[in-house]
Amino acid sequence: MAEVLPSKDGYLRLNGLRTMSPELAKALTTRDCGLDLGGLTSLTPEVAGMLALNARWLDLSGLTTLSPEVAEALAKQQGGVSLNGLTELSVETAQALANHQGSLTLGGLKSPSPDVARVLAKHRGGFLSLCCNSELSAEAAEELRSHPQISLPEKFR
Repeated sequence: MAEVLPSKDGYLRLNGLRTMSPELAKALTTRDCGLDLGGLTSLTPEVAGMLALNARWLDLSGLTTLSPEVAEALAKQQGGVSLNGLTELSVETAQALANHQGSLTLGGLKSPSPDVARVLAKHRGGFLSLCCNSELSAEAAEELRSHPQISLPEKFR
């Protein structure tokens, strides 16, 4: 499939995909474009590692859970990653994401613990957005404020 897709720069929307093989992930990384893969509901560390070779933007908003191993693989990506489907994160997963060198969007994160917020605040790869989160506690918001490029819900700005 990836071999017959146009090789234009820009943004490739494949949000109808529910699963992805390592071979398809590898083929997609040869495209110099952002990838909307919002239909994926799970990723293996191997597929995440292949997708991390994409240096633009990865929209993985269909993921509702993320293991530390997958987060570690995604953290190697240099562009931006959107994980708006995640509603919670463990401290271990947050630690892996904090190592990401690009921008990170976590708009679906419901109420991260202050420990998770403290770890995410260490992310220095670009902007960190939790702007759609209306359930953020004041304590977690205070931890996140140390991030130099944070986007928080309006009530915490």
